[in-house]
Amino acid sequence: MSGRAQLMWDEAVTGYDFGSGHPMDPVRLALTMRLVEAFELDRGSLDVVAAKPAGDSTLRLVHREDYIAAVRRASADPAAADLSYGLGTADDPAFVGMHEASALIAGQSVGAAEAVWRGDAAHAVNFAGGLHHAMPGGASGFCIYNDASLAIARLLELGAERVAYVDVDVHHGDGVQAAFWDDPRVLTISLHEHPRTLFPQTGWPEETGGPGAPGSAVNVALPAGTGDEGWLRAFHAVVPELLEAFRPQAIVTQHGADTHFEDPLAHLAVSLDAQRAVAESCHALAHEYADGRWVALGGGGYAVVDVVPRSWTHLAAIAAGRPIDPTSMVPEAWRHEVFRRTRQLAPQRMTDGRTPQWRSFVDDGYDPADRLDQAVLATRRAVFPAHGLLP
Repeated sequence: MSGRAQLMWDEAVTGYDFGSGHPMDPVRLALTMRLVEAFELDRGSLDVVAAKPAGDSTLRLVHREDYIAAVRRASADPAAADLSYGLGTADDPAFVGMHEASALIAGQSVGAAEAVWRGDAAHAVNFAGGLHHAMPGGASGFCIYNDASLAIARLLELGAERVAYVDVDVHHGDGVQAAFWDDPRVLTISLHEHPRTLFPQTGWPEETGGPGAPGSAVNVALPAGTGDEGWLRAFHAVVPELLEAFRPQAIVTQHGADTHFEDPLAHLAVSLDAQRAVAESCHALAHEYADGRWVALGGGGYAVVDVVPRSWTHLAAIAAGRPIDPTSMVPEAWRHEVFRRTRQLAPQRMTDGRTPQWRSFVDDGYDPADRLDQAVLATRRAVFPAHGLLP
């Protein structure tokens, strides 16, 4: 296996654009790539690679043929968008070229999976991906094609027998869970804000997989307001033990940056520094349990200047084996680029100034009256026995 990492990038992914005023502003992708370049990550052990768009045969690994056809029609003529497929809604307005941009993003995640499985790269990152809400037969939550599911499906097609998916976006990874609900080869783990307070209102701990795959779906529903300590505590209370029991041959992770305290669409209070810590943990877990095979995707994130570019640049740097010191100054050229594009002032450093700490749920015990600990315990009780683990 190559010790190098790949960053999947084609400037045309910024064509995934729902229009002015939509939270999913493609400037977040362009600014992330410019920050990666400003730190010169693309000049070392990180190869920047553009994969082909996903073709129909690849899209059909997850999506229904009639849905793909509906996306194509809406892409050619947005007035033809069919609401019954979730197209033409406020969340997923149709736009010219929608199929092409969505298939291109999906192609980057599929290409990442292929590179990692074949040993062309140890790790591969597609921060334009992570569009985890798209369903087999419909668009949802700013997502047209589910590139995360397609990457997993491609790994299975290439011969993987066990793939783990870890989703730390603030929203439940419902589309990926749905795609593999009854497939024991795929373990989906999602940590997200509680469905009582956030879209898509799914991801309860009782959702644990279909009859053919008990325990294959894992959901940690975090109380609104959860910050660094609780978020990291929950991650480490659930993810490592399950990965050790499942023994995946590859790990796909989704790093939506919308858990951040500045994000306008959700209610967690996580810092950039904790997001970076979880990316480091995912990297380490891939090496510990999956022979280093790691596909890392982006996802949500709507603080498009202050949070998303820094969070995903840290992710790319970790994958490249060149982690950025959080105290580093943000390159001045990038700050000028931010102002030129957005008329906003860019952050000064690669940190929020936090040093995240967390207590071990297993070693330090838990508080049955604490809402975070109640959430963790509900998940462990729901799924751990299916993996031969004590809750």
